[in-house]
Amino acid sequence: MRASKRVRTQNSEVRSKAIGVPDIHISGAEGIYKESEISKISNGYIKRALNHSRGKPDRIVITIEKIKQKPEKIPLLPVTTLRCNSTCESDEIIFRNLSGVGISKTAITNGLKVLKSKKTMRGAALILIKSGLRIEPDRERGVRVSRLGIEKSAKRGLAQRLSKSRINTTAVKEALTLASKVASCPDIVAEICISDDPDYTTGYIASRIFGYLRIPNIKRYGNTTGGRVFFVMEGTEVADIIHYLEDVPALAS
Repeated sequence: MRASKRVRTQNSEVRSKAIGVPDIHISGAEGIYKESEISKISNGYIKRALNHSRGKPDRIVITIEKIKQKPEKIPLLPVTTLRCNSTCESDEIIFRNLSGVGISKTAITNGLKVLKSKKTMRGAALILIKSGLRIEPDRERGVRVSRLGIEKSAKRGLAQRLSKSRINTTAVKEALTLASKVASCPDIVAEICISDDPDYTTGYIASRIFGYLRIPNIKRYGNTTGGRVFFVMEGTEVADIIHYLEDVPALAS
């Protein structure tokens, strides 16, 4: 599901004829489900889109696609919530943990610039871990993580674990599932994510090395900037990473 809202300007009519009226992202979600679940899940997605903190969308697109390839099984990352009281402290946490897995200061700095930019990307940026260069083919679209889900037994167990920490929410479960697929890609070392929702101020860094680390106060309340950055190995084949993240179905277990 993707929900969006058109940006109204004085030149909207002219722009719509030329290159299309620009829109802003309101809400998005996806998963792998059985055919019998489609109606219930679709209705839930629509309700989420219509009651989002980023505003009321004027366009909601639901795409349903049959998965013909057997999904790969991937492990769920372990979840830890760190203690963090400010955005300055969150930056320190990010630099310390990402440096510990071999990501350069330049790469981390460039990643944070992407996430804190007022121009929010639709997908994720790809940044090389040493040089800090961005290598995604389309800097506006970025790279989308798609065709992902979680097995029912794993979902039940996850809900029990998260409930003990009082974080058993849709936002946490969906972000963890996505981060787990990203971490299962051999060429990706780590990820940073900051939600673009103005009322969701907990972000995360994730890696198969240190797991899924939740960072409270990663941004200030009301801030609508955010996005995802994936730090990738030098010399990697970008096409292979994009194919895995966007096309290969995966179920967390």
